[in-house]
Amino acid sequence: MTDGANDLVLMARIGAAHGIRGEVRVKPFGDDPLSFTDYGTLVTKDGKRTFEVLKARVQKTVVITQFAGIKDRNQAEELNGVELYIRRDQLPEPDEDEFYYSDLTGLPVLDQGGETLGVVAAVQDFGAGDLLEVRPKRGKTYYIPFTKAFVPKVDLEGGVVMVDLPEDYFSEERLDETSD
Repeated sequence: MTDGANDLVLMARIGAAHGIRGEVRVKPFGDDPLSFTDYGTLVTKDGKRTFEVLKARVQKTVVITQFAGIKDRNQAEELNGVELYIRRDQLPEPDEDEFYYSDLTGLPVLDQGGETLGVVAAVQDFGAGDLLEVRPKRGKTYYIPFTKAFVPKVDLEGGVVMVDLPEDYFSEERLDETSD
């Protein structure tokens, strides 16, 4: 049995207020920017607050959203940074070769030789594509592009993520080149 926090899936994060009528900018997580509106009531991670979407429209990289009970800019500004979740059992089962990013968190990351490089801390997207954030046993986290070339296998049943990194991936020379 998993605890309640593991049964929640992050769908979106509320950003800045938009206008004066209580609308907010929402950063959705997922392929369809409006998918967070499809599951009814959204909750905060602690379950203490719920949000019902009244209306939503895509505007560039965010979704302008009106939530029930949020009527003015002051109320909207108080929501900045709030993360919105749904219960895991509300999601459809993923197709073969598909998975939810939340299922990857905590999985060991192995190289092609079977050596453990760390565990998946998160899946991030800073605008140029998805990245696996890997936490090694010691040292700072680092990123691996989440592409088939770098991550040829995700085995949820076996509980492991296999990566195929170039030999010089961690070299100082390569790091200097990428920081220019």
